[in-house]
Amino acid sequence: MANVLVLAPHADDETLGAGGTIAKHVDEGDDVSVVIATGPGTASDGHPLFTQEEFDTVRSEASRSLKGLGVSRVTFGDLPAVTYPQEPVWQVNKEVHRLIAEHEPEILYVPFPFDLHGDHRSLFHAASVAWRPNTEIGQRIKRVLAYEVQSETHWNVPYLEPGFTPNVWISLSESQLERKLEALRCYASQMYPFPHARSVKAVEHLARWRGSQQGLDAAEGFVLIKETW
Repeated sequence: MANVLVLAPHADDETLGAGGTIAKHVDEGDDVSVVIATGPGTASDGHPLFTQEEFDTVRSEASRSLKGLGVSRVTFGDLPAVTYPQEPVWQVNKEVHRLIAEHEPEILYVPFPFDLHGDHRSLFHAASVAWRPNTEIGQRIKRVLAYEVQSETHWNVPYLEPGFTPNVWISLSESQLERKLEALRCYASQMYPFPHARSVKAVEHLARWRGSQQGLDAAEGFVLIKETW
């Protein structure tokens, strides 16, 4: 049994990027935890863009979504959503290090480092500091994979910086794909009607496309960042 951690900038990123893979890990008997790194923050006057009610809503949706996928533990961090890339880097690194360390993962899933959203980029950077090979975390983690998030991953400028080109495909059964889609339906506040990229139908289309790249019915694609045998 492997200890698996999915590190997400915001609630729904984990399911968009790796929901089917989470279901597969659970089916195989692995222990899966999810960390959603951002929230309202700790400022006394509240978050400048979102209300506490909005954070409460999406966190409730996340809890129901991830319970349906069989996740054993969900942790909500308190880095201020959208604005935390403006925080001192050392503070962000320290908080992300803490969030990863308390879960002791062997397999780690992270956002793609060239996503459009600054939160995704900052979270990847902070995580990569945490898993440096001369650290206890780095020695424990044997595999790091970056996932794709519809919209954020594919709205960058791929002719100016690296685009998402998977080199790992994780096959999904029909049951695992359907559980991912059902988990996304829990995110009523975050999902949109088709043809928006962040729609259940578009997510299924991407899974079918990723599968077809390897002769599979459905799959999720990842970029392998690190693997130690």
